[in-house]
Amino acid sequence: MRASFLPTPGATLDSKLGELSLHTIDISGGAVLETGCVYVVPLIEALELPADIAASANPKSSTGRLDVFTRIIADGVPSFDTIPAGFQGRLYAEICPQTFPIVVRRGSMLSQIRFRRGNPILDDRALSELHARQMLVAGGGAADVRGGIALSVELAGRGSGPIGYRAKRHTGIVDVDRPGACALLDYWEPLSALEDGRLVLDPDQFYILASKEAVHVPPDHAAEMMPFNPLVGEFRVHYAGFMDPGFGHAAAGGAGARVVLEVRSHKVPFILEDGQIIGRLVYERLLEPPDILYGRDVGSNYQAQGLKLSKHFR
Repeated sequence: MRASFLPTPGATLDSKLGELSLHTIDISGGAVLETGCVYVVPLIEALELPADIAASANPKSSTGRLDVFTRIIADGVPSFDTIPAGFQGRLYAEICPQTFPIVVRRGSMLSQIRFRRGNPILDDRALSELHARQMLVAGGGAADVRGGIALSVELAGRGSGPIGYRAKRHTGIVDVDRPGACALLDYWEPLSALEDGRLVLDPDQFYILASKEAVHVPPDHAAEMMPFNPLVGEFRVHYAGFMDPGFGHAAAGGAGARVVLEVRSHKVPFILEDGQIIGRLVYERLLEPPDILYGRDVGSNYQAQGLKLSKHFR
C-alpha cells in the first residue's frame, strides 16, 4: 500500500484497496514482507456478531516481539482493532514489519481476537480489592493502582544474564511459522546491566526488556497492558499487551511470570532507570473461567517467562 489508512464509515475495503494499492502479491505459498512497507491482507475469517457482542484484536505475543506492527481492519469501521457489536463482514490485517523482514503464507497467524459483552474492566477500587485477594503483581514494592496497576522496568539485572536485547539492523528474514529457526545473535545484541541502572533508548531502535514485577492473572480474569502513555515518556512499551486467563497462575505452571516489554522510543533519545514505571495493567472479568488455562495445558510459549525473545530464536 502507499500508506496506512482506515475506511470511512460505511465504506468497504475493496474500494480503498483499488485506490491506494501499489501492487498485489500472492502469499499462498510464502512471501517476504519487507521492513518499512505497508501490506493489507484479507483474513480467512469473517465475523457475524450478535447485537450484544463486540470484539477487539491485538497482535499475538510472538508478533509483537518481532516488532511487526499488525492491526485488524473491518469493513466500514473507522478504527483499528475494534469491531462493534452486531458487525457482519470481512476482516483484513494491516501488516508493517518494523525491524525484521518476515515470511508469511496462507494460514499464518499474527493476530488474535477476543469478544466482550458490556464493559467488564475493573475500576481502581475493584482492582485494589482483587490485588489484596489474589496478589496481581509482586516484587516491585507496594502496588500503585491508578487507572490500572503499575509495572516498572527491570534494568538492575538478575544474576549474570542480560537485562534486555536490542534488535540489530540489516538482518536476515524471519519465517513466522518456523519456531527456533533463527540464531539469536544474528538478530539481537544482548544488553548488560550498567552500574547506574540506566538504559538510553536510541530513537527508533527496538528493545526487548522485562518488568521488575511478577504478574498474576487469575483464571476468572484477563489483563491488558496499555501500549502507550505519553505521561511516562515518548515511547511505546507493548504491541501485543494481552495476558490470558491463568498467565502467571501458579497452578498452571506460571509462578514468577514477568511481562516482556516491547520498547521503542519515538524521535528523541530517552533514559530509562531501573524501577521506573513503564506502563499499567488493566484487568477485566470473564463471564466464567475457561475450561483450559494459559500454561502447560495448551503448551503456551511464554508461561513462567522472565526476559524472553519470541519463539523464533534459538
